[in-house]
Amino acid sequence: MKKKILAVVLTAAMALGLAACGGAPAKNDGNSAGDSQGADASGGENTAGDDASGGDESTGDAIKIGIVLDVGGVNDGSFNQSSWEGLQRAQAELGVEAQYLESAGDADYAANIETFIDEECDLIICVGYMLADATRTAAEANPDQKFAIIDDSTCADLPNVACLMFKQEQASYLVGYVAGMMTQTNKVGFVLGMANETMNLFGYGYYAGAIDANPDVQVSGMNANSFADAETGKSNANAMITNGADIIFHAAGGTGLGVIDACKEAGIYAIGVDSDQSKVAPETIITSAMKRVDNAVFDMAQKIKDGTYESGVITYDLSAGGVDIAPTKDLLTDEVVTKIEEIKQQIIDGTITVPDSKEAFEAAYGDVYELD
Repeated sequence: MKKKILAVVLTAAMALGLAACGGAPAKNDGNSAGDSQGADASGGENTAGDDASGGDESTGDAIKIGIVLDVGGVNDGSFNQSSWEGLQRAQAELGVEAQYLESAGDADYAANIETFIDEECDLIICVGYMLADATRTAAEANPDQKFAIIDDSTCADLPNVACLMFKQEQASYLVGYVAGMMTQTNKVGFVLGMANETMNLFGYGYYAGAIDANPDVQVSGMNANSFADAETGKSNANAMITNGADIIFHAAGGTGLGVIDACKEAGIYAIGVDSDQSKVAPETIITSAMKRVDNAVFDMAQKIKDGTYESGVITYDLSAGGVDIAPTKDLLTDEVVTKIEEIKQQIIDGTITVPDSKEAFEAAYGDVYELD
């Protein structure tokens, strides 16, 4: 009933707006965008940015893109936030209409996707592999609706789902190399949000980079089993600090904020993830493994606008700007900065091959990747 009432209100509002403009332009041209705000089906916030326009204003409604966030909120300083920032950039530069819905838990995924289907979004972007089942169900039931999902390839067989994958092991290798070069205790740590095939790539890269930089290093890892539990992240980090770790990398979303807090209190270095997290704790975060989800989201918006959308797996690596080390280098020595630039080029030209599976990691480094 609420949806019907909302639909009537929105229809009336659109009719008034079109009357003022003198008629209805053709849909999906992507040359103008208007404000859009509403209630999140899960109780979270559904937000769009300011008006943006470009091109010939006499043709077309705005292209509408909705992004369904995973748990942790839009301001998680990590995965969700980077995704939304990419869509905001698409709004500003491409004139698309951008909206997001937050998910308080997995029960909200399907409802949030359905909300955007009802709003007739031209593209629905689902953030994270946790949304894979809900994305598949919705995509199969709505074959004319275009989707993109970040960090999942299980939906690649569907003709209306683009799977955005990243070589996160490459960025993790770089920050692991930093940790291996800069540790004073030869003990570094790693906190993972959830252990699975996709997330373990962060660990393989980090362990490999640290070991290649410093054969004497000991890397300890813990699985927080959550992306939205800062207290557990802090507890995991404190355990590592007690055991002598002086640098800790997290790949744990909102849980990682607890890791950063523990490192700040202990006076040791932390390594961020997904975006440049140095602003969270400028004297603590030595660098970050950037997973340029923002670039991938912007890329998908561009493809929708250009009419070049394709389903299947799209992989973003270091050479394509899909992953990188953070540009903030205030806490790094000149020696480290120079070496990391060398390592980046060696990864790009194939001189260094970063392990991208358990088998590849163990073949090169042995059975040392363990998570408590």
